[in-house]
Amino acid sequence: MEKHGRAKIVEIPALRNKSHVFKDRDEAGRVLADMLKPHYEKAADCMVMGIPSGGVPIAIAISRELELPLELFIVRKVQIPGNPEAGMGALSFAGGLFLNQELIDRLGITPGQVEAQIQRVRAELERRNQLFRAGRPLPDLANKRVIIADDGLASGFTTLAAIRGVRGSGAAKVIVAAPTASDTALARLSGEADEIFCPNIRTGYYFAVAEAYQNWYDLDEKEVIRRLKEAGYLPQNG
Repeated sequence: MEKHGRAKIVEIPALRNKSHVFKDRDEAGRVLADMLKPHYEKAADCMVMGIPSGGVPIAIAISRELELPLELFIVRKVQIPGNPEAGMGALSFAGGLFLNQELIDRLGITPGQVEAQIQRVRAELERRNQLFRAGRPLPDLANKRVIIADDGLASGFTTLAAIRGVRGSGAAKVIVAAPTASDTALARLSGEADEIFCPNIRTGYYFAVAEAYQNWYDLDEKEVIRRLKEAGYLPQNG
């Protein structure tokens, strides 16, 4: 266990800088669950919050193995105008916002353009909350320990918005659980999370979440809903 800024970072040293170390997200979730179990199994004040879409299988595995309540935390990147694949920040359903101001200034994006993109993201967050959470309000996080689960941390911006949203909702402790991460993302998150569990840390200029997995694909909304129904989070007949 090593200390980076404020967060304690827990890894599996034998997996550092290795590729294709997990069969799929389900196996990766079980590896994380084994790492978390000594600290959080059946903890009365703890819950798991997965970030859809890719974080859902990870969160389900952790929730099942540790016997903790399962929840979702909806976060979306704030896209660069005219480039939907690239982000200039992220926003959570709970209101946690991160903007990469250095990038915004460098690209000459105006405050009006930023606000327009944020409004688009808010509409998408509401749609996904209805789809994945049946429109229910966020649970009471006051004085809770919250494990935020995702399938990987490339830049860390999305998770940063989630951390700020969870902490702003009153969480007493925020734990990030991701199977793989770049050292850049860990450095970015270490000042905001309390603990980060990440078995596969990779250093270097190039990083892709997909390279940690032997079987990688993007989860579509139908699969996310199916998995949530199988986990008992959504009603089977919904």
